[in-house]
Amino acid sequence: MNDAGGSFDRQRAEERASRVRHLILDVDGVLTDGRIVYTTSGEQVLSFHVHDGLGIKLLASAGIAASIITARGSSALERRARELGISSLYQGVGDKAAALREISSRLGVHPSGMAAVGDDLVDLPILTKVGFSVAVANAQPAIFPYVDFITNRQGGAGAVREVCEFILRAKGLYDSAVEGYLRQDAPGP
Repeated sequence: MNDAGGSFDRQRAEERASRVRHLILDVDGVLTDGRIVYTTSGEQVLSFHVHDGLGIKLLASAGIAASIITARGSSALERRARELGISSLYQGVGDKAAALREISSRLGVHPSGMAAVGDDLVDLPILTKVGFSVAVANAQPAIFPYVDFITNRQGGAGAVREVCEFILRAKGLYDSAVEGYLRQDAPGP
């Protein structure tokens, strides 16, 4: 049992996470806290947690890239994706399962070798198809029965970092990913 009130089989989650070759992320409620803020000029403002960014960079340093699939879109997200080295950005997506199939085909990675992180019903078409599925702690409880792992941290508050570290540990790559920071030659968030 974790703080989100969901339960999961940790051994099964670690085994599934050990096979991850690619990470799929939702945005609203996963990389952000789920709030949508507009300026008086109508521009959308997004807030990202720096810990999540470093987690994505840690995964990338271990050879595990990330993609973003989101129903909404914004220039702020495009900028953050560029900063994190995420070139596979799917915005304004109505059919997330189709985007998953496209990424799978383009990368040559079967969905069973992918992880996905979501927070609501719109993410189920992906969460139910990947090899390792994750819900953030403050996700809608209706998706908890469909995931392998529920984070202790909330979306937009380090949940993605928690997932990245869980995957790296399950693959036995965490220590080597951290070593770059001990040598001070690893990329920042």
